Amino acid sequence: MQINWSGVFPALLTPFTNDDRLDLPLFEKNLQTQLQAGVHGVIIGGSLGEASTLTESEKEAMVRSALALCNASVPVVVNIAESVTQEAIRMAKLARSWGANGVMLLPPMRYRSDDRETIHYFRSVATATDLPVMIYNNPIDYKIDFRPELFDALLDCPTVTALKESSRDVTNLTRMLNRFGDRFKILCGVDTLALEELLLGAHGWVAGLVDAFPYETVAIWNYVRSGHYDKARALYRWFMPLLELDIHPKLVQYIKLAAQEQGIGSEFVRPPRLCLVGEERDRVLSLIRASVASRPAI
Repeated sequence: MQINWSGVFPALLTPFTNDDRLDLPLFEKNLQTQLQAGVHGVIIGGSLGEASTLTESEKEAMVRSALALCNASVPVVVNIAESVTQEAIRMAKLARSWGANGVMLLPPMRYRSDDRETIHYFRSVATATDLPVMIYNNPIDYKIDFRPELFDALLDCPTVTALKESSRDVTNLTRMLNRFGDRFKILCGVDTLALEELLLGAHGWVAGLVDAFPYETVAIWNYVRSGHYDKARALYRWFMPLLELDIHPKLVQYIKLAAQEQGIGSEFVRPPRLCLVGEERDRVLSLIRASVASRPAI
């Protein structure tokens, strides 16, 4: 399957049971809700999916489950976040063997590579697979900034076809479009900048709060695509307090709690993360419930 890299791509949560096992039935319940809402692709094992704590067998189980549920209706993308280049290449080959339709590729983990090293890492993985590759740029969290001009070095890599842009510098979107046109599809990776970047020409949105509010997320995309900007703005303004949960260090706990409130997730996380307690849990829960109480019709 070729990936159009257009539309809403949920960075899916990884649900766990209260005894720290993969909760595959709940994963499938959430995914089914995403598909019913009209998402355009799904990403498995990303940062929001607690990638660093997942076993290889857990990733495979979710990929195979997602492929069965999606039934080729939307692409299934696997996140790759490794410290060693050869391990990243191995994961890309594993993703291919599982049947995944594409990969999202983070820069090297733990080691802060310079520009030359980062380019070498991305090229090494991209040339070792025939799957479409979406580069993930997130210098806020991962301390490596893959700036627009660095994509010059990937122009001859046909598998590199997209960018998840999470630098929080909105001008990077226009710089990419000015420099490369549509050579690389660009997806906004920060919920609180999504409408701004969609209006500036982003091809899609790798979303977080979609895990709890898929219909509202897809509605914003649809409103923009159809030119109903007033409706998009109104819905986005309602959504903003919830979207801000996506830019907190505890985004996993916060969004999992929101998904639980919506009946399509659970708040259980894998240590070293711990479930929210006390005032913090009460505060986040209050925000979620107040937003749901004022939920607009779509």
